[in-house]
Amino acid sequence: MTWPHGPLVLAPMAGGPGSPELVAAVSEAGLFGFLPAGYLSATDLESRITAIRALTAAPFGVNVFVPSPDSPLAHTEAMGYAARLAPWAADAGVELGRPSWDDDGYETKIDLLVGNPVPVVSFTFGWPSGHDVERLQDVGSQVWVTINDPAETEWAQELGVDGVVAQGWEAGGHRGGPVDNGEEHLPTAALLAAVRARTELPVLAAGGVMTGQEARALLEGGASAVAFGTAFLGCPEAVLAPVHLHALTHREGTTVTRAFTGRSARALRTTWTDVIGEGAPAAYPHVHHLTAPLRAHGKATGEADLVHLWAGEGHARLRPMPAADLARTLRTEAGF
Repeated sequence: MTWPHGPLVLAPMAGGPGSPELVAAVSEAGLFGFLPAGYLSATDLESRITAIRALTAAPFGVNVFVPSPDSPLAHTEAMGYAARLAPWAADAGVELGRPSWDDDGYETKIDLLVGNPVPVVSFTFGWPSGHDVERLQDVGSQVWVTINDPAETEWAQELGVDGVVAQGWEAGGHRGGPVDNGEEHLPTAALLAAVRARTELPVLAAGGVMTGQEARALLEGGASAVAFGTAFLGCPEAVLAPVHLHALTHREGTTVTRAFTGRSARALRTTWTDVIGEGAPAAYPHVHHLTAPLRAHGKATGEADLVHLWAGEGHARLRPMPAADLARTLRTEAGF
């Protein structure tokens, strides 16, 4: 696709940071913003789409979580993890949540986006069905899927999508590809090169990008567009708990862990990630629901060791400023 105002993109950041105000501000300033649909009801998603359109006429996209398969084993393993967390939760005076599965309102969200189209719909955590891809394309939306492994490129091509998001190892937050085996995968530049060698599809490179100059290098390396996520966490429009914002510039070291949600994600290192979360099961969203009350307590009380401090490897280079100013700065640095 032809990305508006140049090929710089705001990555979708579910769970708070990707607010309508952030998406609208960066889109108005010349980036292509993505609204995260994850953890929202279809009604909330619709209201956020409406809010963005009230703030800007610029185009934007929506990112959707594909539901993980459910299994009795996931529930059993999550219950085992709950037993390990229980003493820590008791010390905090928090009752853990109930491990459970849900589809994050997937079908209802697809119906909404078919009836209320946006220019681009991207998917993370898995693959939409071919039928869903066709439904979205029939109403004028481009469909993109996230990959972490070059071998997933051919799957995307067979699905008939319009492009792929190549998310490198440096990225903050969840690994977005369809397979979560817990293994380290390629960094952004190497993943981009490997994917470009396997497909003519447009590739959006994501992971660890903090400056326009870094984005320019990826564009010169074959990316059709480049996404920024962690770079925008210091903006006032990003809805971020104060304890998380403080930690981004006062803590060192990140790790990829399943400790918080049961799915691999990069976060700042804490006691939870290094001690209690070691060996957390691959059980999403069961673990997500289990730990949600404890994480909410940590945010409310400012206890960083109880919070999922999502962060990309470049978090120490955060530049706190209004989102529109940062968007314009990135464009200038990238030569747009």
